[in-house]
Amino acid sequence: MKSLVKFIILVVLTSSVGQFLYAQSVSMTINKRYLNLPIAQTQNRGTMKFLINTKQERSFKIRLAAGEPDYWVFCDMAGLQGKTITIQYDGSREGLTKIYQADKIAGQDSLYREKNRPQYHFSTRRGWINDPNGMIYYAGEYHLFYQHNPYEREWENMSWGHAVSRDMIHWEELPTALSPDSLGTMFSGSTVIDYANTAGFNQGNTPAMVAFYTVDNPEKQIQCMAYSLDKGRTWTKYAKNPLIDSKAKWNSKDTRDPRVFWYEPGKHWVMVLNERDGHSIYTSKNMKEWRYESHVTGFWECPDLFELPIDGDTKKTKWVMYGASATYMIGSFDGKTFTPESGKHYYVTGTIYAAQTFANMPQTDPRRIQIGWGRVAQPGMPFNNMMLLPTELKLHTTKNGLRLSSVPVKEAEQLFEKVQQSSSLSAAEANEKLKSIGSLDRFRIKTTFKLSHATSAGLSLFGQRVLDYDMNNNRVNGVFYSPENMTSMEITADIYVDRTSIEVFIDGGAYSYSLERKPVSGNSEGLHFWGTAIDVKDLALYTAQSIWK
Repeated sequence: MKSLVKFIILVVLTSSVGQFLYAQSVSMTINKRYLNLPIAQTQNRGTMKFLINTKQERSFKIRLAAGEPDYWVFCDMAGLQGKTITIQYDGSREGLTKIYQADKIAGQDSLYREKNRPQYHFSTRRGWINDPNGMIYYAGEYHLFYQHNPYEREWENMSWGHAVSRDMIHWEELPTALSPDSLGTMFSGSTVIDYANTAGFNQGNTPAMVAFYTVDNPEKQIQCMAYSLDKGRTWTKYAKNPLIDSKAKWNSKDTRDPRVFWYEPGKHWVMVLNERDGHSIYTSKNMKEWRYESHVTGFWECPDLFELPIDGDTKKTKWVMYGASATYMIGSFDGKTFTPESGKHYYVTGTIYAAQTFANMPQTDPRRIQIGWGRVAQPGMPFNNMMLLPTELKLHTTKNGLRLSSVPVKEAEQLFEKVQQSSSLSAAEANEKLKSIGSLDRFRIKTTFKLSHATSAGLSLFGQRVLDYDMNNNRVNGVFYSPENMTSMEITADIYVDRTSIEVFIDGGAYSYSLERKPVSGNSEGLHFWGTAIDVKDLALYTAQSIWK
């Protein structure tokens, strides 16, 4: 039952020039887990502040519904139980009257069962998500932090959302980890475990989880640090932030997204930071003082830098430098300078952006595992965008030299049950078998087909070209792709279909892509092979479980 709220209209003079001079206000004592807030997308954004004893606890922008809400968002108030807060808002008073406390979020009874909710891809309960941040394995948990607006389905109020998993597949969403502060909003970054206590944050035998992140404000972007002693549940921001302020050096505001890791040969920390036109390398012994070392041009945002064995041989390795657009260079790294030897290349295209790999993987599992932001809209939902499947990256020798490949992690196999397996089919025979699965809202298909009388063929789903292989022009769905066997007429695809997205892995992950699921209006044919006289050599069909309880 909604808690009654006693409203007190106050005249509040703010201290910030250009802010509102008068605000509506309400005070309440927090005695429930959640504060539910109504949202209307057509409403202009206003500024809301929570005050405790006149001290600001948080401030954010919100489209608080004055009339009928489109949907509800929530604030997790677990840390404020028993405290009296004053909510100030510079928008309509009618919106304030609809706010209520409860032990459930509004809409929880239908949570994860909404019409356009991805069923085996991570999405947040409410609000907007983009770049994955701070991905790390620690004490049996995979941590996924991410760019997050908790208060609306569109971009704003950049914070670090947080979820944990035991298998990278089933996720539990936790309270927001890092929220905007007086320096600005929380942009992308990374986390590490400081086992050697180089920064001095450790407590007893508990090593600190340390987050490095960009703070964005209208003037510039600066690099900051926070630490946690309880496995990422609560965070303390470093009192002497910022660590790096390099706007003057580059004459550019674009200095962001620190990726930090320990470089064992040099016994120092490395930070890869995107600055203006590429990735810079900084080093530090204590995480607090950073020294600029070098710069590689040609990348934009969200850097990653990691070492991979060649063809699985740990005695032969190369380094991979990566950027947000999923292009990469292969080269060597001496702890201070990355020297490109090959690139830029791509192995994945489509909705993916700003992918990051997990840090601190256990010694028993040295895989390099990546998750990317899937820029896929969920129309009409109180949440927006998603994460793509976690994939394992490998470095292979190919006819064109060393190249990355990616396939979904083995942990994903638990989601899929094979319901059909066939071989040596005509297209017509294959299409007949596809009828049994094409109407499902989530499924998986593995197939190998051979072109015969056509140079272009593929697979469609309700008229949308899921796979379009143009052998004559070496293109897969419009992107250049040259198979390892240059004269091959065959192509293999592993296709993952969720409610709003499709991911396709070609020829064992040599190339992959993702796309938004967009059925052609009026098309009822479901799954359908097309092309003149193609041979479907193998076809396996799988149903898919939901990752949500």
